[in-house]
Amino acid sequence: MDINETIKSQLEENPVILYMKGTPQAPQCGFSARTVQALMACGERFAFVNILDNQELREALKVYSSWPTYPQLYIGGELVGGCDIVLEMSESGELAKAVKDAVKQAEA
Repeated sequence: MDINETIKSQLEENPVILYMKGTPQAPQCGFSARTVQALMACGERFAFVNILDNQELREALKVYSSWPTYPQLYIGGELVGGCDIVLEMSESGELAKAVKDAVKQAEA
């Protein structure tokens, strides 16, 4: 499967997916750690991909998303952004609503 097809498939199959450095249990950078904390506070399950495990995916996703840094959060197949945006959304309550809505829609 082409790497862009892999990315599309991951986005279609997961209402909330975080491309991050490391794993939620062992983040490999502070930005990923803070993003995971904000997501966990929403109380919903989310998928993740450790981009350190796949160099091809790591480079392809930067082009696919037109976003040069990690982490990258996608909700409902759409790029939300990185750590700063996620934290702002978390503080305003937007993140929890968007995550819950995406999960609910995926279950419907």
